[in-house]
Amino acid sequence: MTTLARATEGLERSTRSAPGRGGVPYATLITLIAALGGLLFGFDTGVISGALLFIIPEFHLGPAAQGFVVGVVTLGALVGALLGGAAADAVGRRRTNIAGGAAFILGSLLSAAAPDVATLIVGRFVIGVAIGLSSVAAPLYIAELAPAQQRGTLVSLFQLAVTVGILASYVIDGMLAPTRAWRTMLAVGVVPGAALVFGMLPMPESPRWLMKHGRTAEAGAALRRVRHEQNVDAELREIAADIAQDRPAAWRNLLAPELRPALLVGIGLAVFQQVTGINTIIYYAPQIFEAAGFSSATTALAATIGIGVVNVLATVVAIALVDRWGRRPLLLAGLTGMIASLLALGVASHEGTTAGWLGAMTVACIGVYIVCFAFSLGPIVWLMISEIFPNRIRARAASVSTAANWLANFVVSLTFPLLRANLGSSLTFTLYALFGMIAIVFVARKVPETRAKTLEEIAASWRTSQGAVAA
Repeated sequence: MTTLARATEGLERSTRSAPGRGGVPYATLITLIAALGGLLFGFDTGVISGALLFIIPEFHLGPAAQGFVVGVVTLGALVGALLGGAAADAVGRRRTNIAGGAAFILGSLLSAAAPDVATLIVGRFVIGVAIGLSSVAAPLYIAELAPAQQRGTLVSLFQLAVTVGILASYVIDGMLAPTRAWRTMLAVGVVPGAALVFGMLPMPESPRWLMKHGRTAEAGAALRRVRHEQNVDAELREIAADIAQDRPAAWRNLLAPELRPALLVGIGLAVFQQVTGINTIIYYAPQIFEAAGFSSATTALAATIGIGVVNVLATVVAIALVDRWGRRPLLLAGLTGMIASLLALGVASHEGTTAGWLGAMTVACIGVYIVCFAFSLGPIVWLMISEIFPNRIRARAASVSTAANWLANFVVSLTFPLLRANLGSSLTFTLYALFGMIAIVFVARKVPETRAKTLEEIAASWRTSQGAVAA
């Protein structure tokens, strides 16, 4: 019996299942729980920026060691992302999210108790693995449960959670900075980790994962929890047809001709999100502000909190617009603003600028940059990685794209202190602006619009375009 025939037979059985809650409100609730994976991501990204001010003198870290303490999380996330694709296929999106939360708890405790740099690095590597798992599984899980018309909004809640996590970490850092309590800063990470674990326990599995594993009746029941009854049967048939056409979920199939254009877009967007400099701002904002003339660590952290607030508010704007304006217009507009602000930041950071003017200009440039990132590359990269791949291969393709993101993140985080030390801040920010210009060309030429399309329609459009090229 073919996959499609088995799915159709299972579909007939699933129609007799009792209807669930149905509709967008319950899908939103599930999304908010899954988005706690983004909170983990954001919290650790932000908390190290404040903790590092006190870790550096305690452990006597030079520029290279600073970069590694910050960047080892992204190395762990690279490993976690690669593991996350296989895990999301093998045990499901839900269990992979739970595993990410548990690993985050372990890594936070280990980091907070670290007696030396080596232990701190191990703890942060474990945190990275947790973030990598969640950054693959959470957007996938949300995208596969979300209705097509609201998918952009719901998946973007993952990025909103990232920004809320960053802001929360900045606030905690600011509160604890007067006592230099960096261990407590890191230990607070246990809270979002536990929230993800216990929040995900009662959640349903992804209906698309269930369909892929031949569990059609369960898929129908899961889909009824997030759809109105009249829409379920047609969507299940569409999913079954897509799975029947697609290649098996094997790593070697990632290089299949029909998948290459989508994989290029996923990896390209993932890399450009990082090489345009976002995490140099997030990780090192307090140090940037201190270099710009802010008089103390506490003052620099206060300015950083303001940047965190801007990040959250601008992401809310993205959530409101992504399903109205589309992905491409927001990417192009955001990249344009990021380039302009990076160039201005490079001018403001030029040696010889007076400290007072430099401080004000630095805050303004970083604020504009964060706004533009938060409504473009911030949410849309995670959204598109979760939606542009076919059902069977989606988890592994998203895993590779996410791993590329973390590899780029690691390189940028590791090299930023060295670039600043050797080239100066001005040339460093100008370099990131150059990458932004390349990214605009990439988006204009390679990135499709996916607004309001089902996941199966997006997959079919890649097949159609590939067939047209072959013809």
